[in-house]
Amino acid sequence: MSIWVVIAVVVFPFLAGAGPALAVTVLTAAGYHIHRSCRVLLSRTAATVPRPGGQGGDPAYRIYALRQIWRDWAALDRASRPVVVARAGAVRDWVGQRWRERPQVYFLFPLWLGVETGVVLGMVVLAFALAVSFAAYALVAGVALLVWLPCVLVLRGLDLAFTAVHRVLQVCQNADCYERLTLPEYACPSCGERHRRLRPNGDGAFRHVCVCGARLPTTILLGRYRLAGYCPGCGRPLSPRTGRARAEPLPFVGGPDAGKTTFMTLAIAALHAAVEANGGRASFVTRQDGLAFTRHRDEMRQGRVSKTPTPLPTAMTLDVSLPTGSRRGNRIMYLFDPSGEHYTGAAAVEAMGYLTHGERMVLVVDPFALPLVRGGLTTAERDMLTAAGVSFSSEDPADTFQRVRNELASRPGGGGQRRVAVVVSKADLLVRTGVGRGAGPGDGEVSGWLRTMGMGNMVRELSSTAGETRYLASGLPSDAVAVARLVDLPLAIPDELPEGRPVTADPRRPWRVSPRRDGLVPVGYVAARRAVLAVSILLPCALAAIAISALMSG
Repeated sequence: MSIWVVIAVVVFPFLAGAGPALAVTVLTAAGYHIHRSCRVLLSRTAATVPRPGGQGGDPAYRIYALRQIWRDWAALDRASRPVVVARAGAVRDWVGQRWRERPQVYFLFPLWLGVETGVVLGMVVLAFALAVSFAAYALVAGVALLVWLPCVLVLRGLDLAFTAVHRVLQVCQNADCYERLTLPEYACPSCGERHRRLRPNGDGAFRHVCVCGARLPTTILLGRYRLAGYCPGCGRPLSPRTGRARAEPLPFVGGPDAGKTTFMTLAIAALHAAVEANGGRASFVTRQDGLAFTRHRDEMRQGRVSKTPTPLPTAMTLDVSLPTGSRRGNRIMYLFDPSGEHYTGAAAVEAMGYLTHGERMVLVVDPFALPLVRGGLTTAERDMLTAAGVSFSSEDPADTFQRVRNELASRPGGGGQRRVAVVVSKADLLVRTGVGRGAGPGDGEVSGWLRTMGMGNMVRELSSTAGETRYLASGLPSDAVAVARLVDLPLAIPDELPEGRPVTADPRRPWRVSPRRDGLVPVGYVAARRAVLAVSILLPCALAAIAISALMSG
């Protein structure tokens, strides 16, 4: 009989207080936590997302799983945990206050104890639920990182492989810079913000999301070259397709009045004609280069060429695209034509940093600057040359060559060039002199004539240090086929070429962007937040179902 009294007076009131208190505490707190989770994770505004680009970083959003997911967890924890604890404490305080105010209900002590116990157990259950919710965040972050990291490694590997296979070289063509680049800066087509680390990294594997919401490609294969590139050193624009095609610096070396500008103009026209004959395209990438070429060509037709300005030059850039099947011939040719005065002093030669980057060089030899040639001219020949506008330079081509060789030898790699083209300029006038009649058009004839004219050391040094040396005697009118073969692109050069007329064009398709409205987070953040919300709700429910099933089966 006493047992039933204990059950009726103690156990039943205790359970009557603990059960509802536990249920109310758990359901109320869980409901509030889910409500706050929805407020935080279903939001598309950037209120809790710091604006990217601070502390020297790129103006791009980091991937959600690296940092923002924990910011969202912290925001949810700050919003829900204090409220849940405060409300549970308020229930306990209310029950205790009622107990103290009405001591005549001491016989309901088991009920009060049950309420207290239910609240405490509810807090324990909620603590476990919060731990499970945190585990849901960690699970989503872990899965996202496990997907992100292999993508980053594979994309970087493909980028490196493309660079190696196509021997892609990236250099700045701008005056007073000439830096070799690992990665250019890229400007967002929408807002113009510069991205210095646009590659697969913590800002994204396939795309980086700019602060304006534009999605930018991270590798060359994905279309990064279609963005406007800038040199990270000098900040000036780079040529289109930088990184997509090999940049090939081609310096024209020669003393004052050697004819470098004339031969460069002839080479551009011949190259354009040869590329078009093979179904490709050769075009200038800036309007200024196209205008300069047209001006030089018109001056040549009028029998005069203006002197090259003395400041170090920005390269004249020619974008060469060959048809399918000859992709390794695609290149961006940087043609450097500095004033001849830059080759008359060692310090000036040292400032021409582009000499280090190239594998080719065109050495333009002014035959009338050779002492033996000048000494062998008759008075009538000198008068003929003066009437033709020839200036007799005092700079010996042998000295020019030696300064360049010394400078290249002092730089990394020793300055060994894969191909060197030696061009004897003004050949149309040279063959009209007695001393120049042996300078024929062929390699052996030109090199043999140079040996007899005191350039034997240069010929021998080039044969031992350069991978391949070609010789050409060039004059006006020029032999376009011989000039095109001298440039030596992987082309089939026909026996006849029309006059080349390069145009100015940007060969890239523009990168289309769709920036989002101000104040909204990236779409990737929205999708990731919804995934976190789903997992953080389903995971505790699944664990609760498993626990209830285990209890019922037990």
